[in-house]
Amino acid sequence: MLTAMLSAGVCLPVRAQVPAGAASAPAAGPAAVPWTSLSQDQQRLLTRLSGQWDQLPPQRQQALASGSQRWLGMSQDQRAAARQRFNQFQQLPAQRRQMLRRRWEEFRALPPARQQAQRENYRKFQSLPQQQRQQLRQRWQNASPQQRQNMVQRARARRAARAPKLR
Repeated sequence: MLTAMLSAGVCLPVRAQVPAGAASAPAAGPAAVPWTSLSQDQQRLLTRLSGQWDQLPPQRQQALASGSQRWLGMSQDQRAAARQRFNQFQQLPAQRRQMLRRRWEEFRALPPARQQAQRENYRKFQSLPQQQRQQLRQRWQNASPQQRQNMVQRARARRAARAPKLR
């Protein structure tokens, strides 16, 4: 459904979040596309989906609307890359997809500073030669939980030793 909406290039209206007991009216998203600018296929698709849209909770509507905003802001190359990543994700075994979703949610729950540190560590890892990355992955995968914990502690100690001292 989301892929179809995004392919249609439309931002659907999102119900405004209002206090309990207040009337809830649909509000057009910031980049709502005029109905007349849509093709007949796009109009048919959105008409078919409109009943489902109204049944979604406001938070889900907002998430889908912001996703469609991001999609509309992408270049054709970025969209093609996103489709390719999505298709690769769908080809993964269900257990692997579930693990990746869980890890993504754990990452999103981190404070922004920790997220940034994680991104920087990933960039550093990606800049290493491929052979060195493979060796590091292998060492990590072969390590016991206790050995992994020790590796993390040593890395934190090295990082702390390199950090500038405040006086």
